[in-house]
This record gives sequence, structure tokens and C-alpha cells, in this order.
Amino acid sequence: MRRITRIATVGIASAALALSATACGKSSNDSGSSSDSKATKAAIAYDIGGRGDQSFNDAAYAGLKKAEDELDVKGAEAEPSSGEGDADKVQRLTSLARAGNNPVIGVGFAYAPAIKKVAAQFPDTTFGIIDDTSVTGKNIANLVFNEEQGSYLAGVAAAKASKSGTVGFIGGVEVPLIKKFEAGYVQGVKDTNPKAKVLTQYLTQPPNFDGFAKPDLGKAAAQGQLDKGADVIYAAAGLAGSGAIEAASKAGKWAIGVDSDQYNQAGLAAYKDSILTSVTKDVSDSVFNLIKSVKDGKPQTGEVRYGLATDGVGLADSNPKYKEMTDLIAAVNKAKQDIIDGKITVKTAP
Repeated sequence: MRRITRIATVGIASAALALSATACGKSSNDSGSSSDSKATKAAIAYDIGGRGDQSFNDAAYAGLKKAEDELDVKGAEAEPSSGEGDADKVQRLTSLARAGNNPVIGVGFAYAPAIKKVAAQFPDTTFGIIDDTSVTGKNIANLVFNEEQGSYLAGVAAAKASKSGTVGFIGGVEVPLIKKFEAGYVQGVKDTNPKAKVLTQYLTQPPNFDGFAKPDLGKAAAQGQLDKGADVIYAAAGLAGSGAIEAASKAGKWAIGVDSDQYNQAGLAAYKDSILTSVTKDVSDSVFNLIKSVKDGKPQTGEVRYGLATDGVGLADSNPKYKEMTDLIAAVNKAKQDIIDGKITVKTAP
């Protein structure tokens, strides 16, 4: 897999970039063989935190890796730089498209302005964008999820697992996407235990997106909620969420992961026993499916939505302790079916 890493002139605080540096394949200076130039190529451009975030970006990488293994696709990756703007994203996507990658996938809503511009310049290339429907085009696939549905199930689980009656939610950056996570979670908690208290905190406000990248911010926020009596904390904060998981684990309380099954993430192995469950988004399959559609000559375009009914979102059950909580599991399963049957409509905003 070909990997392009852009290093900012200022220091990069993200631990994910440090982790990913040890796993780099070819650099951007590698020319590749002549056979590579004729192969089917696909590329992903990572969101804040980069590969190694144990969450969102890693899920996208898993989809690209699956495509390499199963579809004989040559994969390329491109990392973000600290404090970058839209012009940097335009340059990154342009370079990936010019290199013959098809599709080119932007991981995260922050790529919307760049994809709008670059997709128009490369009409024969399919561009995918995860978590955004604001930009559309004949060669753009919008890969989106019902995060509020999975988060509702997390709220049910949190309310059932809590002994104190106080649980926490930590959002990385206060944007509409993350408020969907909050809305579903709070509704699930309150529908399960109307007397429960939900502590909510966002780490940063846009245009500051450090709340997706700095574990120390998540750790501090989680510690504050723990000090107020929370015994279950759900963080939708990318790499920063790992700090919240660490804090909950060290306090002997429950954490709920996000995007990937964080119980199985190697970088979080020290805290896995405290990860009750994770709200999963099938980002991996969304990336794989888009790549396959292009390779098959029938590229996906427009909105491609993944929800609870198709297991596009859900709750992980990898932790054996979770599987032992029969009452909790029964409540989660009932809530899942009620959502699928339309008996419960989950809010998308607090």
C-alpha cells in the first residue's frame, strides 16, 4: 500500500501520526512499477487524527485493506497535517486523482469543500465522502450513517449498566454530526431510566478541531465527569476519545467506544476490560463497497446510507462482561427492533 504523509511545519501533537509513522509503506517519492500504473487503484485521505486513531480513520483503512486483499486493488493513503485548511485538502485530493486512483475517498465531512472543487475537475473519477451530504455530483458518493440509532442503543446500555444513575457524553467538536451522537445517546438513556442524569461536554468548538485529535482533552473531560459521579462515559471524539477511555478505565468505570469496536483495538488493549461496548459504524464496508462498485464498472453515486436495519450501525458485544449482562442485552435488542419497526423514532439533534 502506498502511503503519503504530509508533515506540517509546526509540531504535530496527534499521537496517531506518531503511531502511523511506524507503519508507512512507500513514501510519496516512490515512483512505483509500470505494472502498478496499470492496476486498479483506490485512495483514502484521512481525517484529523490520521491512521492510528483506533476509531474512525482506522475503520476506513480496514475497508481499503480489505479491497487490496480481496479485489486486487492497489491502495494509497494520505495523511492530514496539523492546522490545515481547505487548500491543503484540495491539493491532497488532486494529487491522488492525478495519480490514477479511482475512487478517491475523503474520510470525514471536513473534505466537503475540497471534494466539491476537485470532483468537478476529474469527472471520470469517483469521489467518496464519508459523513456528508452537503456536496453532490454525478461522480460523488455520499457515504452516511444513522449514528443516532447506534447511539440510542448505547444510551440504553449505559442506563442499564450505571449504578450511580449518572452517565456522561463527550463530543469531540460541537458540530451537527456529533450532536446526532449526543441526541441518540441522551434519548436512549432517558427512555430507559427517566431519572438518570446525563453530563454532556464538547472538547472544542469549530474551527478548532483539536477535539478529534488530542487524547489529553478527552481524558480531562472524562475525569471531570467521573468526579461528578458518572460511572459510564460515551465519547464520540475520534482519537481524543482514547483519553476518555483511559480515564474511565483507571477509575474502574465503564467506557463506551465509537466508530470501531474499540475493545479489539490494539492501541487500547490496556483498557479493554473497561470498554463495555462500542457504537459501530460500518465505515469499513462503506469504503470497500464503493471501491468494489467502481471496479465492477457500476460506481455508487449520491447518498448511500447505512442504518440499524442493515447493520450499518450497531453495538459491539466483544467484551465477555457485556455478554453476561442478560437484562442489558434484552433491553438493547428490544430497542433495536423497536427502532427498525418504527416504534421508536430517534432524534438527530438534542
